[in-house]
Amino acid sequence: MPKVAVYTIAGKEAGELELNESVFGVEVNEALVHQAVVMQLASQRLGTHATKTRGLVRGGGRKPWKQKGTGRARSGSTRSPIWVGGGTVFGPTPRSYAFRMPRKQRRLAIKCALSSKVQNGELVVVDSIDFAAPKTKNVVQMMKDFGFDKKALIITADMIENVEKSSRNIPGVKAISSCGLNVYDILNHNKLFITKDAVTRIEEVLA
Repeated sequence: MPKVAVYTIAGKEAGELELNESVFGVEVNEALVHQAVVMQLASQRLGTHATKTRGLVRGGGRKPWKQKGTGRARSGSTRSPIWVGGGTVFGPTPRSYAFRMPRKQRRLAIKCALSSKVQNGELVVVDSIDFAAPKTKNVVQMMKDFGFDKKALIITADMIENVEKSSRNIPGVKAISSCGLNVYDILNHNKLFITKDAVTRIEEVLA
């Protein structure tokens, strides 16, 4: 089973933790992880794009000229798609881009994402993360103690308001609870700071 060091919030080593191999040590399936990311991003698309067909464009109710005898082509409306100012043919209409993956595949994708972070040394286990007050400098100091200043994801067992508010104003830093864990956030951040309680909670659900 993979073993990782446990640190205090000040960046000092405070022990060792053995991770569950069935969650943090699985073989990474890149195709499955990619599909999970596409599913998540597709679900976030609004899909509100729309164009007007000839039936939706205002006007065009009167026949421009009589059917025969003018020498011009037959025409029934000035809002025909071949006219300037006419409707659009086969234009985009409001739709949902969302699709679903089987639950087992979604869970396996999260395991693969977590395992890749462990393999690359990008997962840091902290004994606990909490602040007395919601201040941005608390998270800035924590990351400085770990010698890291790039995109980071903070994962706690339950949503802690002070942690969430303290990280909200820092570009590239995000705080979530273990129940909100998802593939995109894991891969979109260079470092994962996860509490011991969150590790236990994740292993209970995914193992």
